[in-house]
Amino acid sequence: MSNLTIDAERLWDSLMETARIGATPDGGIARLTLSEDDRRVRDWLGAQCDALGLSMTVDEAGNMFATRPGTRADLPAIAMGSHLDTQPTGGKFDGVLGVLAGLEVLRTLDAAGYQTEAPLMLVNWTNEEGSRFSPAMLGSGIWAGVYSREYGDGRADARGDTFGASLDRIGYRGEAKAGAVRFGAMFELHIEQGPILEAEGIQIGVVQGIQGMRWFELTLTGTAAHTGSTPMGMRRNALLGMARVIEGIDRIAKAHQDAVGTIGFLEISPNSHNVIPGEVRATIDLRHPSDAVLDRMQAEVEALVQDAAGAVGLESRLEQISRTAPVVFDAECIASVRAGAQAAGYSTRDIVSGAGHDAAHTAAKAPTTMIFVPCKDGLSHNPAESAEPAECAAGAQVLLEAVLDYDRRMAETRKGAAA
Repeated sequence: MSNLTIDAERLWDSLMETARIGATPDGGIARLTLSEDDRRVRDWLGAQCDALGLSMTVDEAGNMFATRPGTRADLPAIAMGSHLDTQPTGGKFDGVLGVLAGLEVLRTLDAAGYQTEAPLMLVNWTNEEGSRFSPAMLGSGIWAGVYSREYGDGRADARGDTFGASLDRIGYRGEAKAGAVRFGAMFELHIEQGPILEAEGIQIGVVQGIQGMRWFELTLTGTAAHTGSTPMGMRRNALLGMARVIEGIDRIAKAHQDAVGTIGFLEISPNSHNVIPGEVRATIDLRHPSDAVLDRMQAEVEALVQDAAGAVGLESRLEQISRTAPVVFDAECIASVRAGAQAAGYSTRDIVSGAGHDAAHTAAKAPTTMIFVPCKDGLSHNPAESAEPAECAAGAQVLLEAVLDYDRRMAETRKGAAA
């Protein structure tokens, strides 16, 4: 054990302070990517990093990287972090806890005058949620080379505002090329966003990986016509076709063990009381720990869309907008999390993430893992999202211990190789 203890009250105060930026009357946060509130919370984070004397780099996707030097220049940085953007109906902990716990680790080390051998890095990824600009994890995806800068810049929100123009507008287009800032390992702390840890009374989830995820945009097009004068048998009702798809997505997901399938966004045009819907747009979200199962689910969805459109006489367009393969996290990083939890005296269980995270992209470029803490009723993406101060502090303490353990392991490995 390091004999260093994070300041639980300071961490909680930071969580509550940032929760005021974009706060909603129901106790949640609506801090959408590249909004004015996103700029404000980024400015807040930058000021905290300046106070610690960290070196800040912002890349062309708006990703923020704050670095604390280590004692050895030959070692790559160990990164911590997550994201500060939220859903329109977001809570105080999703993503934010990972960034602020990383900040608290750096504050704790600074107060103790403790210097790691490797540099430490705090990361805030842009547009993890994907609620304003689809797909999710866009900033880390551009950093990892999954998406080009041009693709990212061109993504538009529901009002037609683009990611690139919005990034420039809030002043967070950095000069560093995407992918130019590198690190040797990544640790991301997050609330579980599920009910398992709370139900089992476990304090820390040692995350083994992330299930695969595929996102699609579906447009069904029929004919907008008057509801009173168009006979039922002569209608091309796009909403009726979409209703068949919605029911089918639920059926497909239930037919595959451990799978989930969701339509979470629906846009009806012209959306008028006395007009038959002529066009309906939707997103489809498929998830499973196996790529082979996802392949089967995707084929079934493609057939479903064709059948539903054909039954109602509609045109259909199904576009895959995001594909994230199942991720297996790094064994050495996982070992450091286990060691950190043991050193801090917390109970653990292995767990696979059902939600997507930036760690899915970083794992393709650097050793990566995640740490989960419980959240009340497993609720997330909701203003009622809640975690106790002690749970947040436990996660931050394990993050501290895990990073210090990994720092020792990496330094010893490099020394052995040099000898």
